[in-house]
Amino acid sequence: MIAQPASGFRASIVAALAVLSLYAGLIVSLFWFLDGAILRETLLTERTLFSVRLSLMAATLATLLALLLAIPAAYALSRSRFPGKEAAETVLEFPIIVSPAALGAIILIFFNNPLGEWIQENVVYFVFGFAGIVLAQFVTVLGLAVRMLKAAFDEVPVALERVARTLGESPRHGFFTVTLPLAKNGLVAAFILTWAKALGEFGATLMVAGSMAMRTETLPITIFVRLSSADIESTVVLILILVVIGLTALFAARRLLGRVVHA
Repeated sequence: MIAQPASGFRASIVAALAVLSLYAGLIVSLFWFLDGAILRETLLTERTLFSVRLSLMAATLATLLALLLAIPAAYALSRSRFPGKEAAETVLEFPIIVSPAALGAIILIFFNNPLGEWIQENVVYFVFGFAGIVLAQFVTVLGLAVRMLKAAFDEVPVALERVARTLGESPRHGFFTVTLPLAKNGLVAAFILTWAKALGEFGATLMVAGSMAMRTETLPITIFVRLSSADIESTVVLILILVVIGLTALFAARRLLGRVVHA
């Protein structure tokens, strides 16, 4: 292994600290507008508590649904060759190249065509409801979940699956006893990061579910509403709630994955 020059290490460290300083500086700047009285008042209002509960419920449900579809899809992309595979991998980038607001508009337009109207009338009513929040978050995070899980499955040697089959395991049983346990780090990371992205989703949710207080107002939408009314102090409190929840989830994931790796 070729040792990296000391100057290269210094440059890398400077770059890492620059990234840290950028994001840390933005977060610390929020405290300039933090007021103790408004902090307590905002935290304890029924509207804030409702938006937090709604965000946690919707993000968790959207993430579980996304993983339910992403696990078999990612495994197929990792292990199989089939017609349309390249197109499927390309479409996974669709939520990245299309803004969340445009993605939400596409969903909203879909429910205005005959098929969408039939679904709303006979299956589930999505627009301006909880189901719409979950759907918007699900569509936004699904591609991320598939990409992360595919990377995790790519790290599992195919030879181990072949050995399991030679020992009499069916492909399905081998997947659950060999592949999935070996990819558990990636599965945990995919769940946490997908959940965190769903929690902070704004554009698509606003387009599909609207911003009705005590009904479809998730935490990011509440932030937008408060900022639109020039309520800077309350906006700061809500942003800090979102930041604390997100960073706590990421920290917990890193600790969990660290224990799994060193077990």
